[in-house]
Amino acid sequence: MTATLEALAARLSALEDKEAIRTLKARYLRACDLKQPDVVRDCFLPGEVRIDYQNFPLFTDRDAFVAIFREMGCQPGVYDIHHATNWEIDLTGADSATGKWSLNFRTILTGPRQIVRLAVEYDDVYVRRDGRWWIAESVSRITSMLTEQVGEDGSITVVALAEPVAA
Repeated sequence: MTATLEALAARLSALEDKEAIRTLKARYLRACDLKQPDVVRDCFLPGEVRIDYQNFPLFTDRDAFVAIFREMGCQPGVYDIHHATNWEIDLTGADSATGKWSLNFRTILTGPRQIVRLAVEYDDVYVRRDGRWWIAESVSRITSMLTEQVGEDGSITVVALAEPVAA
């Protein structure tokens, strides 16, 4: 099999684009965990976006989303862990792509002494503008949930074990 220089360049470019998108998603999730709202904001496309996370309102601009993130997630006693795996990235054009991710999410809430674990599926749309990739759309749906109550003595009680609510 003989590959042309142009074909090799196209394959390399596709790999670089997919790596840039994986890095973008990792940056977003890490910023959520580290409570960095400005970094979270900078992962989303300026202007109109679509952020549709189950159990949250639909957001069409990144600033409104970040305001809710600050209010709910950036509080003392809220510790989050976002681990995304099973990525599938499809380049749909020279400057567009879609992505699917499986998320293992855990939040520790020290106030109510709860641990919430979610399995979540993301469907994203990415665009490249000004030489960089942005999240233009992100939709998430919960596929399973477990909520545990931690007693004063360290005992753990399951308070919610559920399949997702029908969307």
